[in-house]
Amino acid sequence: QVQLLESGGGLVQAGGSLRLSCAASGRTFSLYAMAWFRQAPGQEREFVGAKNWSGGNLYYADSVKGRFTISRDNARNTVYLQMTRLKPEDTARYYCAAQLPSPAYSSTYYMPGSYPYWGQGTQVTVSS
Repeated sequence: QVQLLESGGGLVQAGGSLRLSCAASGRTFSLYAMAWFRQAPGQEREFVGAKNWSGGNLYYADSVKGRFTISRDNARNTVYLQMTRLKPEDTARYYCAAQLPSPAYSSTYYMPGSYPYWGQGTQVTVSS
């Protein structure tokens, strides 16, 4: 069982940066694949990026590739989403998610339904 708590959201101007944090409970954090999703009002939850255990593969949505970076600190049970060159279209509620990777992880990492554990989300608003 994992509990997740996001922080770091806020209001930022276009072109600015934010770093989101997701603190996880549990002693087996290093075993979990962690991901970030986002959801804007009236839209479906959208994959942003994912990182498997330390040293594992990194995945990003095309819309954020080159601008967003995921990192994790297993000693602190925390995963980060560094967001740079933010755009108004990045405005959304950002959610952290976790799963124990299944054999199908490499083909399901972007699917919200493959993650059983979710945080409450943190709002990011980018003004133009």
